[in-house]
Amino acid sequence: MSLFKFLRNAGEKLFGGKEAQAAPAAEAAPSGGGMSANAARSIAEYIRLQKLQVKDLQVSFDGPSGTVEVRGEVPDQATREKVVLSCGNIDGVELVRDELTVAQETATAPTEPPSRLYTVNAGDTLSKIAKQMYGDANAYMKIFEANKPMLKDPDKIYPGQVLRVPAA
Repeated sequence: MSLFKFLRNAGEKLFGGKEAQAAPAAEAAPSGGGMSANAARSIAEYIRLQKLQVKDLQVSFDGPSGTVEVRGEVPDQATREKVVLSCGNIDGVELVRDELTVAQETATAPTEPPSRLYTVNAGDTLSKIAKQMYGDANAYMKIFEANKPMLKDPDKIYPGQVLRVPAA
C-alpha cells in the first residue's frame, strides 16, 4: 500500500463543475455519505474513460478527508501510476491510498521502474520540466506520452497537477 498526497483544490472537476466529464452536475460536491459514494462512482468512471485497464476496479472516497482508495489489478507499473494520478488530479482529492496490484511480470515483460512524480508549478511547461529532469527541453514529448491519456495536449498543464516523469 502507498499513500500519495495531492493538492486538494487543483484538478479535473468531476463533482458538479462545468468541466465535469464523468459525472452529471446533479451529483453534488464530494462530502457526506451518499455524495461520497457518488464521487467514488464518478472517479471510477473517470478511470474507465481514460481507458486504463483495471481488473476488479474498486474506488471509495471519503469526502471530509479528501481521500480516495483504489483497488484492483493492473497489467503494469505505468498503468498503476496513471490510475493513481487519475484519482489524485481531481479537484477535491487530497490523498490517494494505492491498494492496486500489478499482474505477474514475465520474462518477456520485465518490471518497469517507478516513474518520478512532478508537481507542476506556475509558469511550468513540459519543455521546462524536461530540461530540469532530463537536461533536454526537446524531451518534453516523453513526459507527454507518459501521461496519456490524462493529458490531451502538451500545452495544457496546470499548477498543482502531478505528472509522471519516466526514467531517462
